[in-house]
Amino acid sequence: MKQKKITREEIPSMEEKDRMKYEIAEELGLLDQVLEEGWKSLSSKETGRIGGLMTRRRRKSAEDPA
Repeated sequence: MKQKKITREEIPSMEEKDRMKYEIAEELGLLDQVLEEGWKSLSSKETGRIGGLMTRRRRKSAEDPA
């Protein structure tokens, strides 16, 4: 089953967790690849890096409630 392609314009309206994933992909220079070819096109190293940064940010935001 083919999933709908996401556009840059849709990212700001996503849930926080999903939005963070796309923001980190953009920071790592991977957003264009994700938007064109999907998450499956990333290597395990790249997806692990995104997941690690998401975890780090969530922990930091939990520690700093302000």
